[in-house]
Amino acid sequence: MLIRYKKAFEKIAMGLLSFMPNEKDLKKLQQTMKQYEEGDSWQLYLWKAEDDIIGLIGSVIDEDSIEIQHICVTPSHRHEGIGKSMVKALKQLHSNKSVHPNEDTAAFFEKCLLDEENPDE
Repeated sequence: MLIRYKKAFEKIAMGLLSFMPNEKDLKKLQQTMKQYEEGDSWQLYLWKAEDDIIGLIGSVIDEDSIEIQHICVTPSHRHEGIGKSMVKALKQLHSNKSVHPNEDTAAFFEKCLLDEENPDE
């Protein structure tokens, strides 16, 4: 289930974001968190399964589109379709907007689209 980020989840969110290759540096990670907390168009969502937060998806939202900035899943829950579920849930939440990746999330996003088109592969 997709839930909106709250300050109470900061440590969990930072831990998940640190899996992104361009978020390894602590100062960069802190700047990114500040952007999500203070930027009006920056929105961060967490993926909750049972009682655990196991994924994160962050985006920049404007009038007619959403750009996925970050997407990550805890290593122990990868290859279970959680990333694809997060993209799908974000699309449903903002069904009036087009969703596209940035350069850091493009490869994963394209894989999600291919899997939607070819579900049996």
